[in-house]
Amino acid sequence: MTDWVDGVPALAGLEPAARALLADVRPFDVEAGRALFTPGSACSGFAVVLSGVVRVGVNSEGGRALTLYRVARDEVCVQTTLCLMAGLDYTAEGVTETQVRMAMIPAARFDALMAASKIFRTFVFSRFGARLQDISKLLETIAFARVDSRLAATLLARADTDGTVAATHQALAEEMGTAREVVSRQLDAFAKAGLVRTARGEVRVLDRPALEARASVT
Repeated sequence: MTDWVDGVPALAGLEPAARALLADVRPFDVEAGRALFTPGSACSGFAVVLSGVVRVGVNSEGGRALTLYRVARDEVCVQTTLCLMAGLDYTAEGVTETQVRMAMIPAARFDALMAASKIFRTFVFSRFGARLQDISKLLETIAFARVDSRLAATLLARADTDGTVAATHQALAEEMGTAREVVSRQLDAFAKAGLVRTARGEVRVLDRPALEARASVT
């Protein structure tokens, strides 16, 4: 059965021959906080996320961490795609940020799908390209944008409809590729200016227009 394929919009029209290659691939669930791959490990298959979110990031020897991107439904992992197509080992870590439901396509089957299915190739390459653009923007931001601008943009991107950002200072630092102490100092400055209110494990946005103005400064 390949009903799970229809849960990925870009693959819903997959050709019959391609679906046949996935006939014995079954979805499974992974709990939050589980490492799916680590630096130096080999890639055995192509993961298709059906629900939930996987965080992909890198860690320095000094203990700093940087979130490169997240993988959700209808998206692909750059690391996994590179490993499969180039025969490389992983250079980053992939951890389930929430409970994840996924299907794992074995490496040999991935190769067969790339060769036989235009729809599957388009799915992989279009999202691979878009993800590379995201990483390029991230690197540009880290290299050239001010810390206050980056933090303001991160808070705005992660805030829910009530303006609450459910994240620790450490998680925000990993998102931005900086130290937790830097984030804490900047959040204190934002709080004193009346832009946010901080609490344990969360930040509440109080003045969205002011944060948007900060985010636009480079």
